[in-house]
Amino acid sequence: MFIGETIALGVAVSWTATALFAEVASKRMGSLPLNTLRMTMSLILLAVTLWLMMGVPYPRFADGQTWLWLMLSGVVGYVIGDYCLMQGYIYIGSRFGQLFMTLSAPTAAITGLLLLGEKMSWLAIVGMVVTLSGIALSILSKPTDNKISVFNFQLSLSRKGVFFAAMAGICQGFGLVLSKMGLEYYDNALSVVGIDPMTAPDEALLPVPLRFSIPFSATMIRAAIGLVGFFVLLVIFNKDWKQKLDHAAHDRKAMWCLLGATVFGPFVGVSASLLATQYTSTGIAQTLFALTPILIIAPAAWLFHQKVTLREIIGAVISVVGVCLFFI
Repeated sequence: MFIGETIALGVAVSWTATALFAEVASKRMGSLPLNTLRMTMSLILLAVTLWLMMGVPYPRFADGQTWLWLMLSGVVGYVIGDYCLMQGYIYIGSRFGQLFMTLSAPTAAITGLLLLGEKMSWLAIVGMVVTLSGIALSILSKPTDNKISVFNFQLSLSRKGVFFAAMAGICQGFGLVLSKMGLEYYDNALSVVGIDPMTAPDEALLPVPLRFSIPFSATMIRAAIGLVGFFVLLVIFNKDWKQKLDHAAHDRKAMWCLLGATVFGPFVGVSASLLATQYTSTGIAQTLFALTPILIIAPAAWLFHQKVTLREIIGAVISVVGVCLFFI
């Protein structure tokens, strides 16, 4: 029971680590070099994983429809979403950037309803509202000047940072729904050729059922289109793109942080997020993913010396209560 919800909570932990690593790396090398190198690393890790799980280093059994929807998901979730997220980290940091990622939950719920016909119970809807309210309470504060203010609360942040982070949250929610559509076509492709998803391919080196390896295949398709997209943007917006990549590759601290952001992000986090959607609705999954702003409070305070207030602690408690509603 609650397999999808449990996996989704694990994703929130993984993305907390990703955000911390990515904030450091993005500020040192820039968002486009970071994402180009991150997609490259993730493809290598995913190829090795698929070779162990499927016997081949590429997405086996995926048909044209599967590739189409997962590529669209990659464009929305990776190329647009991750670019905006890393830009947001540069302007407002990972902790505030993750606040706006909470927009992914209602985006996923609405697009999941429109595209997949998913319905959420009233208790789940209440849980989503309570969880997101707690997350907002933990980070928003009372206005003290004329900066961005909403409902008597303010964000002392740059407008560019707010725009990029908000776009990142919307794209992540929409991209998740597109990914789930791609996974459904992947399941259909297996049915057409008469393959049981609970069995492992004969050529696999590890006896892992296809149901658990398919999310890694889907992530590889998304990462492949992500790499193409980021590389194109890097070349278009940076005439000295070769120098930027070379500089990034020789920055040891940035590369170690990049490796951490890759392992916990596109490799583990994203693959696990796709697996979670196979066991629960995208709205519920995305809401649990949105716990990252709460989980990041303690490590951000320790690593970046950020002050933790009583408001943030109360917000964390409210968010946990909201999460509990999904398990009732």
